Amino acid sequence: MIVRQPVRDREQRKHDVLRRFAEDHDLWAATASAAGAPLLVPLSFVWDDDTFLISTRRANPTARNLTPRGRVRLGLGHTRDVVLVDGMAEAVEGCDLPRASADAFAAKLGWDPRDCEPWVYLRVTPRTVKAWREEAELPDRLLMRDGTWLA
Repeated sequence: MIVRQPVRDREQRKHDVLRRFAEDHDLWAATASAAGAPLLVPLSFVWDDDTFLISTRRANPTARNLTPRGRVRLGLGHTRDVVLVDGMAEAVEGCDLPRASADAFAAKLGWDPRDCEPWVYLRVTPRTVKAWREEAELPDRLLMRDGTWLA
């Protein structure tokens, strides 16, 4: 049996989204190769300084797809509580990442890739955020446009 959730206004949805950014550990990252081949992978993240901080091996397709184009779509939640984020990613070497960011990543996720040569951090700046639970929330699902919160 499906339990219908009450419809949230934009302000409540923004609050719920920011809580998910702070508390969730994993997300789905969707990228495309230069030839347009899609790729969807699960990655761990930390919400740091209004950006997503993720890490992957620099040779992995996700890192290769994001350099130099940078476009990525992130998905959080399940199918009845969706958060989609379109953003721009930049590669950051462990030695160039601010210590507080690397410490936050290590503390939340229990591992520290900053000194691992084959790993690179990817910092994703959200440009668009959409969130909805079910069909009733679709009309106001856009919460951020061009990097600016609408609520």
